[in-house]
Amino acid sequence: MRGLGRRMRRRLCGCWRCPRWWGGRDRVEVAALFKVSARAVDNWWAKWRAGGRDALLSRPRGRRVGQHQVLSENEQAAVRQAVLDHIPSDLGLSGQLWTRGQVGELIFKLYRVRFTEPGVGKCLKRWGLTFQRPDKRAVEQDAEAVRLWHEETWPAIRARAKAENGEVLFADQVGVRSDQVTGRTWGAKGATPLVRRTGNRFCVNAMSAISTRGRMHFMVFTESFDAKVMCRFLARIVGHFGHKVHLIVDRHSAHRSKTVRTWLADHKDEIELHFLPSYSPELNPDELVNADLKRSLTHTHRARNQAELAAETRRFFHRRQRQPHIVRGYFGVQHVRYVLDENTLSF
Repeated sequence: MRGLGRRMRRRLCGCWRCPRWWGGRDRVEVAALFKVSARAVDNWWAKWRAGGRDALLSRPRGRRVGQHQVLSENEQAAVRQAVLDHIPSDLGLSGQLWTRGQVGELIFKLYRVRFTEPGVGKCLKRWGLTFQRPDKRAVEQDAEAVRLWHEETWPAIRARAKAENGEVLFADQVGVRSDQVTGRTWGAKGATPLVRRTGNRFCVNAMSAISTRGRMHFMVFTESFDAKVMCRFLARIVGHFGHKVHLIVDRHSAHRSKTVRTWLADHKDEIELHFLPSYSPELNPDELVNADLKRSLTHTHRARNQAELAAETRRFFHRRQRQPHIVRGYFGVQHVRYVLDENTLSF
């Protein structure tokens, strides 16, 4: 090894196992320097002579990912697709939510192979699946009506609004209760934290409308939502615009009442109502405003009476009106992103 020569020793390659780093030391000195056996030094020397520096680089230990697995790649792909496309009850199991235990039962049912729950968890992670809170859809929803909304109704509304230089708004109503769930907070293990709030029960209602331009319009009221309240809200919307408004709402009975239809007939050049498919709140971006409101009030809610709760609700909407970037962000959620495309970013 001393025969490496000065020129060879000076060419430092960065690998501490490489003989170029040994500086002319013999095998015993090198072994003592790196606290290994002389045989290990001999192995390094042989590898370096056979393959140079690359032969000395560390390699991952153990089996390769996917090597010697109990299930074949096709079987794993079939289980993954079954989890994505079905709920457990569809496949003869119990329940509607997939757990590691349920996936393990599915694997045993299909291939007679038993997995532990940690083993199933590793498979799910390797397949790119994560444990998530599921979104909800009503069983009464008409899939064909939703398809028509995406492919025909909404594009037609968008085209009309663009041709008329009008404004498209999505609207919805929401109720806020004084006994709403507070949320979560930190506390000592085994000792449930206490939150003081009024024992009186009262509520306020609100109606809001948003556009992809970041505009928000709202009305907070204490009476029940009915056709008269809807007409008041429509009048307020019309008063904010000098051009026609296309307002998209759900099929609440107040929206389709005779009183509202009569009011709309008298203002047909100013505003027009369009209805989402039944049982399809996920198509309305304004539902995200409602969720944001309730989430926000759980952190700030200190109201002792209806007037204070109404004031807190108004403060939320005024704050969002000054934050158009957040209003535009509601339209970025996956199930309402259909509203946006390269031709409709201004709507």
